[in-house]
Amino acid sequence: MRVGLMVGRFQPFHLGHLAAVKHALTKVQYLYVVVGSAQRSHERDNPFTAGERIAMIKSALDGNGVDPAKWMAIPIADADSHSLWVATVKSMVPKFDIVFTNDALTFSLFKEEGIEVGAVPYLDRSSYSATNVRDRILERKNWESLVPVQVATLVKHFGGVERVTALMRKDLRG
Repeated sequence: MRVGLMVGRFQPFHLGHLAAVKHALTKVQYLYVVVGSAQRSHERDNPFTAGERIAMIKSALDGNGVDPAKWMAIPIADADSHSLWVATVKSMVPKFDIVFTNDALTFSLFKEEGIEVGAVPYLDRSSYSATNVRDRILERKNWESLVPVQVATLVKHFGGVERVTALMRKDLRG
């Protein structure tokens, strides 16, 4: 069985992430979804907790017909140095054959360890980025169309709109 790994912060999980997971699952039989920077939350660029992000991923994948027997989310905190990060991931995730990423640093770090790395096609990157979703929340523009409906519901349930707005305004004030 071919097993893949996909790393992201998913702050929040958006339609581009959903498309990436679905793409990866056409290449492997099982996928580990690593929720990176798991220790970070309540920050401008990392407003959601690891638990909230995992709930978003599960709800979105379940609601979009992704078989729950084909994937698992695993939260992983940042390592103190880039050289230790791959070892940290390998120590916390069962064996995998390929890493799916479009992040240049992640690509290089896993490639240097001799692990196969593959890119995922972007779904309109200018629209579907977590930064854009957070910016649109702050600007009171339509952000819900950029995320799976299940994620929009959870962001509101978690008080995420208010949290993102407060964190970003605080950051703008310095």
